[in-house]
Amino acid sequence: MTTAPAPLARLAARLPARITPAVHRLAVASLVSEVAIIITGGAVRLTKSGLGCAEWPNCMPGTMTPTAEMGIHGLIEFGNRMLTFVLAAVAVAMLASVWRGRKEHRTVFALAAALLAGIPLQAVIGGITVWTDLNPWVVSLHFLASSLMVCAATLMVNRTGRVVRGEGPLAAPHLAGSQRSLGWAVLVASAAAICLGTIVTGTGPHAGDAAAPRHGFDALLVTRLHAMPVYLLVAATALALFLAFRAPAPAGLRRALLLLAAVLVLQAGIGYWQHFTGLPVVLVLAHMLGAALLAAAATNAWDRSTGRFPL
Repeated sequence: MTTAPAPLARLAARLPARITPAVHRLAVASLVSEVAIIITGGAVRLTKSGLGCAEWPNCMPGTMTPTAEMGIHGLIEFGNRMLTFVLAAVAVAMLASVWRGRKEHRTVFALAAALLAGIPLQAVIGGITVWTDLNPWVVSLHFLASSLMVCAATLMVNRTGRVVRGEGPLAAPHLAGSQRSLGWAVLVASAAAICLGTIVTGTGPHAGDAAAPRHGFDALLVTRLHAMPVYLLVAATALALFLAFRAPAPAGLRRALLLLAAVLVLQAGIGYWQHFTGLPVVLVLAHMLGAALLAAAATNAWDRSTGRFPL
C-alpha cells in the first residue's frame, strides 16, 4: 500500500529540476538586492540616521518599530533594517530554486546557501555597529561583508547564465597564463582599494551620527594610500584588455574587462570630484554605488579570466 507524499515532498517535487531562465533571473535579483542594501546603508549614514534606531534588535527600548519622537532618522534606519527581509526572501527563493539540482550544480547551490547564511551574519554585524555607536572599524566590516555578498552573487549570476545559455567553462583552456595572472591582480587590487576606501570613509566627516567616533588618521594620507592599489588596478585592467584583444580571448572575458574599465573610469571620476568638492553627500553615495559595482565587475573579470570554480 502506498502513502501520499508528505507536503514537503510534494512541494519539493514542484521545484525546478534544472537551472532555468527563471532561476537565472533570481540570481540577478540576488545581485541587485545586495547592491541595493549597500546603497540604502550608505543613505542611512549620509543622512546622519545611523543611530536613528538606538538599539538592536529592538529599534528603541521596548519597541521593534520607530516612534514619532525619533523623527525621520528613525524611519530611515528602520526602513533599512526592513530591507533585510527582502534580501532574505530573495535568498530563500534562490536556494529553493536550485535545491533539486544541488548535486549537479554544487557551486551554484553553495553560493545560494552562502548568500542566505550571510544575511543573519550581516544583521549581527549591524547590531554590533549600533552597540558600538557606529565605531568606524565595525562600520567598515559591515560594508566589506556586504561587498563579499555582492561578489558571491556575481559568481552565481555568471554560472546560472552560462547554464541557461548552454555554454561551457568560464575560461577557455587556451587562455594565456598571463591573462589568468592579470585576473588575480585585478581581484587583489580591487579588494585592497575597497578595504582602504573604508578607512578613508571612517576618517571623513560622514559618520552617521554627530557623536559617532572617527579614525584619527590624516585624511590626505589615507586618501593617497587608497589611490595606490587603484593605480595598480588600472594598469592591470589596461594590460588585460590589450592582451584580450590582441590574442584570441573569449567574448565574455573581453566584455567583462570593458565593463571593468568603464566602472573604473566612472569611479575614479566620482572619487576625484568628491575629493575636490568637499565630499558632498550625493557624490559620496554615488562613490559607494561605484564601490559595489567595482566589486561585481572585478569578480566578473577574475572569474572569466581564471574559471576558478566549476558551474
